[in-house]
Amino acid sequence: MNLFVTVVLYLAALQSVLGEKVDCDFVKPFAQPEPVTVLEKVALKFKPTLLIDGGCVSFPAVNEAGAISSGLRPLNGNDGCIKAPQGSQVYGRSTQFQDKWAIMFAWYFPKGFWSGMPSRRHDWASMVVWIDDPDFETPKLLGVSLSKSKKRYTKDTAPLSEVYFAGFQEYGRRGYKTYVNGSSTSIRISHSSGFFFGPASLDLSTRDGDYQDLIMWEQLTEEARKALNSANFGKSVVPFNDDNFEDMLEKAWPF
Repeated sequence: MNLFVTVVLYLAALQSVLGEKVDCDFVKPFAQPEPVTVLEKVALKFKPTLLIDGGCVSFPAVNEAGAISSGLRPLNGNDGCIKAPQGSQVYGRSTQFQDKWAIMFAWYFPKGFWSGMPSRRHDWASMVVWIDDPDFETPKLLGVSLSKSKKRYTKDTAPLSEVYFAGFQEYGRRGYKTYVNGSSTSIRISHSSGFFFGPASLDLSTRDGDYQDLIMWEQLTEEARKALNSANFGKSVVPFNDDNFEDMLEKAWPF
């Protein structure tokens, strides 16, 4: 077999995998790599904890070959998504935006919820952490934006209460309280399945959640990036892909 035929067959096989739908239970997440660049190190420092307060836990959306999660039919509450068998994932992407720096964190869920009930296959949620300058030894947190729907964010500017930072603890009764300081960069957030005729959303939380392995956009394989740029997730969109990233930052801008 000559080289040309080999290359053609390889490209054909690769194309057949890219965008292929895979059962959500079998999508393997990316392991969190050792950070190398300044932005990778800062993103890891500001990685939040995620508490699931109803609905599905977060699942990986894509594997290294570019195969995409098929999601789950919107039936029977959170059946089939109370645990991610291969492990969860948080995706990240960062850039300078206007005169600030933005770090977006995003999670994929195999079911979307509305008013506490499953309503569609696939959902994405995202958070934007705003900082002053990643080159500083300790970048300053300037604000946080949390997705409430596909195109809407709630926005908070610094300072945030210490109760929203991972690890913060409070003991004792009124007047005799003891406080244990937590992180100064990692924020606690929760994901709810939506209440009172609303969609699933992210909120600041006073309780610690879990950390997921972080994979930044540039750390993904080329196949995974291509798949996330082209995959159809129904009524939900990938907030950090090439088509949506800048637009989402504009919607999340809190200043």
